[in-house]
Amino acid sequence: MLRTSGLTKEFGGLTAVDDVDFALAENELCSLIGPNGAGKTTFFNLLTGVLTPTTGSVEVRDGEDGWRDVTDATPYETADLGLHRSYQITNVFPTSTVLENVRVAAQAASGDSAKFWRNAGAFEEHVEEAHAILDRVGLAPEAHTPAESLSHGAKRQLEVAVALAGDPDVLLMDEPNAGVSSESVDEIIDLIEDVATDHAVLLVEHNMDIVMNVSDRVVVLNQGEVIAEGEPQAVRNDPTVQEAYLGGYEAGSLDGERDAESPAGDSSTDPEEGTA
Repeated sequence: MLRTSGLTKEFGGLTAVDDVDFALAENELCSLIGPNGAGKTTFFNLLTGVLTPTTGSVEVRDGEDGWRDVTDATPYETADLGLHRSYQITNVFPTSTVLENVRVAAQAASGDSAKFWRNAGAFEEHVEEAHAILDRVGLAPEAHTPAESLSHGAKRQLEVAVALAGDPDVLLMDEPNAGVSSESVDEIIDLIEDVATDHAVLLVEHNMDIVMNVSDRVVVLNQGEVIAEGEPQAVRNDPTVQEAYLGGYEAGSLDGERDAESPAGDSSTDPEEGTA
């Protein structure tokens, strides 16, 4: 559904993403992990057209046998081709209702967004789609609540709902658990697993319990390079990954924190991804 070849992004003398070959299969849930500054969010930005790579290519599946080069595509164009994204920082219209946030996204995905002179009530199919998506993500009771009134966890669910509008083929989820209370973690896990039943999902997540429990495959970035990939258990036991990132991780550490003495604690911060 999605693939890259030799994908590289340089910022001055810093190589944030370094010659990455990657492929995401249909209905696969792949997690992208690594220490802060590893290049994960930069990689997401390259996939979705927010950044243009220095070298390399990005392609999305176009039909049964073809591929479309989206290396130089804009974020709007990549979204139109079925590549949608949720963000680390909640990115919704705060004063609009939950329903309106999703309805507008569905309307934009259909190409009706420019018809401003028509009454919004005329787009009944978009309203129906929005209600169905809200039911799926567990926000149906909050349909008429202003988005700014939601809890942080519910705002994360809303952002996923917005990303689902227009029925994308591939969903990139950038730390959907970030800032969510421990009581809401199970809801986020259920949501990720549900979305992955009929979408290809690329997940960035620091909570290693979530990563190890939901992933079909794990890819590890360190200093912009892929240092390991494979099934979760194999990656967890990889000595290179232990040294670069996991440190003292043990199953059940819900905060996903690494051992304080791990070399990952000294990792630098990527200029495009803050603490991702």
